[in-house]
Amino acid sequence: MAQNAHPEQTIRSEIEFRGVGLHSGAEVSMRLVPAPAGSGIVFRRTDLDGFEIPATGRNVAKVSYATSLMRGSVLISTTEHLLSALIGFGVDNVIVEVDNLELPILDGSALPYVEAFQSVGLKQQRRRREYLRILKEVEVREGGKFIGVYPGTGYGIDYTIDFPQPIGSARFQGDLESGDYARLIAPARTFGFREDEAKLRDMGLIRGASEACVIILTAQGVQNGPLRFADEFVRHKVLDLIGDLALAGRRIQGRVVAERAGHAMHTALVQRLLRDRSAWELAHGYDEVPEPAEPGPAKGNAEVLPEALAAHA
Repeated sequence: MAQNAHPEQTIRSEIEFRGVGLHSGAEVSMRLVPAPAGSGIVFRRTDLDGFEIPATGRNVAKVSYATSLMRGSVLISTTEHLLSALIGFGVDNVIVEVDNLELPILDGSALPYVEAFQSVGLKQQRRRREYLRILKEVEVREGGKFIGVYPGTGYGIDYTIDFPQPIGSARFQGDLESGDYARLIAPARTFGFREDEAKLRDMGLIRGASEACVIILTAQGVQNGPLRFADEFVRHKVLDLIGDLALAGRRIQGRVVAERAGHAMHTALVQRLLRDRSAWELAHGYDEVPEPAEPGPAKGNAEVLPEALAAHA
């Protein structure tokens, strides 16, 4: 067994959540159920005779404002926060039972999931965890937006955002293998601009949004502060990225660099990566201690500006 190889894990007992969907506004009950080794993450629509949708790249639906999965004509929407928590906390196998088409938004972050995992504990299983070890670069570009994955140790992430004020530019660099997901990433909440509200509601979106689950931004700053981090916005984009890349079916061993990306580009990278079988291999562990993430390809102006956010906390 390679140094740092880790057994697969599942939750020790069932966990239940209730809430509303961010976009549908519909009430939903969700139960996480321990699953056998090798199962992966599987969504089960209990309102549709237990129809199952594995959380894999081949089941990604093309939805811009949230990551959704579809198999046949059955949809599971806004999966990214739960998937992020599962990968970030090290849960490999679980069945997600849900009685509606959208997962509950809870407080807009992955923290409620992580706290639940901490409460019930994890169970190690008699199977070694497989990683998707990156062998060569795979990139997706769209105008001034970019995302790429490169060979490397650990699970390095380098994410840059550039939004209108009051957010501005910010950059986050870290490694998921450091074990700091619960502290540094999970609490970061989703956010939106008040001026976009009418347009999004007209599109049938954000019907479940409220100050309890979304950081609301106006031209004057954060409407419902304080922020949990001065750079909470970029941390939430990292949270989303980890959840979206979970659809590769394995935790990545490599380095991800993103600039102004989003759900569509995250999942496009997953699909491009999985199509190129020469770009990765399955590995049972890390052979080296993860190193700090290195700078990615030249990205122009990608300065770190966390202090610009502090004024809006």
